[in-house]
Amino acid sequence: MCGIVGWVGEPDMDLALQMRDCLIHRGPDDAGMWYDPEKGVWLGQRRLSILDLSPAGHQPMVSPGGRYVITYNGEIYNYPELREELVTQGVVFRGNSDTEVLVAAIELWGMEATVERIAGMFAFAVYDRHEDALWLVRDRIGIKPLYYAHRPGQIVFASELQALRPVPWIDREIDRDALASYLQYMCVPAPASILRGVRKLRGGEWLRWDRRSLQSGRYWTVEQAMRRGKQHPLVCSLRDAGEALEEQLLAHVKAHMVSDVPLGAFLSGGIDSSLIVALMQKASNRPVKTYTIGFSEKSHDESGYARQIATHLSTEHHEEILSASNLLALVPRIAATYDEPFADNSCIPTYLLSQFARRDVTVVLAGDGGDELFGGYPRYFWAGRIQTWQQRLTRPGARLIGHLLRGLPVSLLDGPVTHVAGERFSGSEGLSQRIHRFGGYLCSTPADVYTEMIAVWSCPEILLGGGCETRLGPDPSRFPGVNWAEQMMAVDMENFLPDDVLTKVDRASMAVSLEVRVPYLDHRFVEWAWRVPLAMKVASSGDRGKLILREVLSRYVPASWIERPKRGFGVPMHRWLREELRLWAEDMLSETNLKRCGLFDVATVRRVWQEHLKGRNHGIRIWTILAFLQWQEAWCW
Repeated sequence: MCGIVGWVGEPDMDLALQMRDCLIHRGPDDAGMWYDPEKGVWLGQRRLSILDLSPAGHQPMVSPGGRYVITYNGEIYNYPELREELVTQGVVFRGNSDTEVLVAAIELWGMEATVERIAGMFAFAVYDRHEDALWLVRDRIGIKPLYYAHRPGQIVFASELQALRPVPWIDREIDRDALASYLQYMCVPAPASILRGVRKLRGGEWLRWDRRSLQSGRYWTVEQAMRRGKQHPLVCSLRDAGEALEEQLLAHVKAHMVSDVPLGAFLSGGIDSSLIVALMQKASNRPVKTYTIGFSEKSHDESGYARQIATHLSTEHHEEILSASNLLALVPRIAATYDEPFADNSCIPTYLLSQFARRDVTVVLAGDGGDELFGGYPRYFWAGRIQTWQQRLTRPGARLIGHLLRGLPVSLLDGPVTHVAGERFSGSEGLSQRIHRFGGYLCSTPADVYTEMIAVWSCPEILLGGGCETRLGPDPSRFPGVNWAEQMMAVDMENFLPDDVLTKVDRASMAVSLEVRVPYLDHRFVEWAWRVPLAMKVASSGDRGKLILREVLSRYVPASWIERPKRGFGVPMHRWLREELRLWAEDMLSETNLKRCGLFDVATVRRVWQEHLKGRNHGIRIWTILAFLQWQEAWCW
């Protein structure tokens, strides 16, 4: 795993080295560069040594015939098979790194054919010395990041946005459309970045640049994977499908466990990570090292579940319980880890978990992707219900009932009705908000329902005073003709997963030089998962998803342990902002500071903040603003 950078055109050598070395956290073990002064091509890398720790794995690396030069970040899990095939075709290898296999394959088979055949998580750049052209490629799912900027005659790229800061000609103006989308989704959706002059590759995207033109395309999409899977659905019992899944996933887990450095796993006690750990333990002849952090706040602590699973599976378990002060100390500084604004507050415990695991291991396996593939989020359950209600009532009837529900008075719903219903609707939202939201869903399209379900600020244009539009991010209309739940799963895989979940894990883990591998997101398994019928993922009644994963996991742990409500990996931000973080937040959200920022409507921010302090839960909304202000203060682009 590495940090990669490059500058083609007229590189400034001093600035180029600054670009490379600001990524030392991504690669503390080695630094390399390749420079062609005649063509003005500079490639750099910081290396975290995982496979082939010898100098034979040093990068940038030149292909056997000398045509290609590569700087590469990632892991190719099927590289042993590709290596064997290349050897039969006459390729002689100096070492045992996947980088050497990748660049040799490109030289022998060509870029397009090679990209189609490799399986892994990666972002790499290849300079073609014969054609004087640069290729940039990102893995299919978008696990590893890649940013770039260009102008006539020049292009620069890097694993993280911060590495492009030294480049003087980049347009550093805030992209207001990207900012609006960030306020909606808590992250900046690809292909945009927060800066107008910088873009990022999407999952499954390639880019080819020469001194005359820039071309890009997709070699893999979620839509293609979904369509292929649904054309060949599994026709069998849930038990037989579970056996097939177990066989598939075990093979990928074994491939992800190949490492020349110490390896472990994140274990939350939930279904996804527990199944990964169970299969790791099955594939290992020694106890797997597992890592969990718990919270002193019992409402957010799942460490007991993880401990129970670890004991049952006989792993070498490591656990750390964090107090509120551990987490709070990190909150004002978290922006330095994320070089774009990022407001998913689960990044805080993710960073601390990565820091904890890095004391012992360099690589961990994690369960990310299970929710998106197998229907784990509550919005998937609700999507099916809303679609069913709309079909039963017909469009006009659904709209009429929706309007009636939205018109019911708050005083009635949160007063007498809630009193009769008892504790069931005494949560933070109250019954009125839930009924009014459901009424809105009955009147909406799938795209509107999805946006309403996940949007933090549904109309960020108001917060920004206009002059922008949320044209970026999820678009369920790209997946017509399938169940609403599957539409949302596909949209999440294409957007929420790479832009939020995987960005969170990549930045938090690489900040402490830890490599995180995600077996569920091997594209071969993703394609297979789309063959699994929705009925084997989401129950037709009740809030139960991941049925097939439960079936497989029940072979390793008692089924009663995994039949509990899903709980996220977040922090009690609503309460913190009213109590422990109140003074800090008040200072950040002061009228003076907001005017200095110059982007937000001061009156709107102050009104929402005061409403939150008086008891309305706007904590997530407030956090998006605080996270942006932190980012702006930390990076000062």
